[in-house]
Amino acid sequence: MKVSSIACRFTALVLQPLFAKSRALPRASCRRLSTASTEAPEMDAFMEKLKNYEKIGVPKGAGTDSCDGFDLGRMRRLLHNLGSPQSKFKAIHIAGTKGKGSTAAFISSILCAEGYSVGCYTSPHIRSIRERITLGASGEAVPVKSLDSHFHKIKDELDIAIEREKGHLSQFEVFTAIALSLFAEERVQFAVVEAGLGGARDATNVFTSSDLAAAIITNIGEEHLAALGGSLQSIAVAKSGIIKEDRPLVLGGPFLPHIESIIREKALSLCSPVVSASDPGNRSVLKGFSGACQVPHQLCDILLLIESDLHVSIELFDLQLRLLGSHQLKNAITATCAALCLREQGPQQWIENVPVNAVVTEYGLIECVAGSLFDSKPQTYLAEAWWMLSDTSIRAGLESAYLVGRSQFLTSKEADKLGLPGATILLDGAHTKESAQALVDMVKMAYCDARLFLLLLWRMTKIILDLLELYFHVKMKARSDIFASPSLPCGCLEAVCFTEVDIAGDRSRTTSSSLLKCSWIKACREMDVGFLDCGAANYELIEDQFPESSRNMGSESILFVEGSLVDSIRFGHEVLCAKSASGSGIIVVTGSLHIVSAVLGCLET
Repeated sequence: MKVSSIACRFTALVLQPLFAKSRALPRASCRRLSTASTEAPEMDAFMEKLKNYEKIGVPKGAGTDSCDGFDLGRMRRLLHNLGSPQSKFKAIHIAGTKGKGSTAAFISSILCAEGYSVGCYTSPHIRSIRERITLGASGEAVPVKSLDSHFHKIKDELDIAIEREKGHLSQFEVFTAIALSLFAEERVQFAVVEAGLGGARDATNVFTSSDLAAAIITNIGEEHLAALGGSLQSIAVAKSGIIKEDRPLVLGGPFLPHIESIIREKALSLCSPVVSASDPGNRSVLKGFSGACQVPHQLCDILLLIESDLHVSIELFDLQLRLLGSHQLKNAITATCAALCLREQGPQQWIENVPVNAVVTEYGLIECVAGSLFDSKPQTYLAEAWWMLSDTSIRAGLESAYLVGRSQFLTSKEADKLGLPGATILLDGAHTKESAQALVDMVKMAYCDARLFLLLLWRMTKIILDLLELYFHVKMKARSDIFASPSLPCGCLEAVCFTEVDIAGDRSRTTSSSLLKCSWIKACREMDVGFLDCGAANYELIEDQFPESSRNMGSESILFVEGSLVDSIRFGHEVLCAKSASGSGIIVVTGSLHIVSAVLGCLET
């Protein structure tokens, strides 16, 4: 019997009733925001006129420190016209292929827990571009009113700069300038700033040594390979461009030895002390996962005794991290190293630069009364390298840090909104092999014996084979005595749905769901992994007959394409219920932050 015949029988007997049941549920609409939406119409119109490389793609070599790289001079000229806001606070600048956003969230949360006023600038966003700017301890996007008000204050200067640069200023450059200017206006004491692309020629690389508190490079991978020079070595060179003279550098890692050498050589040339989160003195451990409460968390210890250029140490037992997975523990360790660098740098000769009427506060700040030589208003100055960060604040900050769309389990109320009471739904924007591996590892840790339904959107087909190996590895391990672990039983991937949503306002930058499914089928055949294709077309791609003796109809992973996001999720839930006596399972929505955005948009309506 041919695969297509098996699929048709299975569709008629099992899936069609499930589709009918799913379709009978009330439909939920998905409200989508434009990729540049601030929900302030005039500002939106202004931003839409600017060149958006996130939509059209980044030019080859644009992130390299070469003649092909972005012109950082136009960013510096823009900020100069805005009063050099980047010099009004201390910055923690973060570059790296993965983990930048999570590390930024951890550091911001730690600083807020100590009582500092903190601004954070990251990218990309999930629903609104406002999410890239946060102020204060809440981690919420800057309010529309605050952002719109500040935009109108500086709009004339922005217009002048855009005209002077003959329209070459990009949307990212202008929004970065708006963020830094807003931080200065709000008198933040620290700004945690994530680089957008590379480091050396990124629009965020505007901090001098005196502006910078610390630089962080999380890791080096092959993402944006063409834009960053075509090799891991060129990527390392680009990202090491954020290192500044005499300012500490924190390395996440682990790195390949020759890649780490490139970064360390740059640090050495600038007399920058280096602290590595992958140092042998890191004895941190992930101990388990708890999903019993409304806020799932993982239990871990962070134990550091690092004796390198700077000596840092801390012991934090039984941490409860809301950001899940072993990769998030690595990010938490990196953030902890950065916090320890800040407090361990030691006092320097700062008194000579401070007004005589200054008073050092409990947070290591310098308060100046009105009428000082520096300002006509009360002003707070940071005492250079006198930054108080207690172990208690580091713990509190790590435990409260949270990011939408990264290992995010929907609450029971959110599942109810989708018409799926009791369903376990996980959202994660993983879109590379490395991030997919982290997601699989996290699912195995949290729900090692659960049945899985995978809802996928992907921009590229070239890594489908890698993804298939990762996602089906859960099932393959369960079948193989070689891989099976008695202490960690593995679940089963029951179904995969391929779908499409808009990316940056259209679908031209996403791979079609049919092509994704065809690539998945091809990879299945290459790896000898069984499947049932229940789509309406493209059966000619799978005409070869699988040995019928190796097949148990209903036990193979089901593949299908569905245009409606909500119907896909609902149908996946029905499949899990139909193929599991207990009805238990996990719906995993992944492949892009854009599909995460679309699901969250459904919840808003």
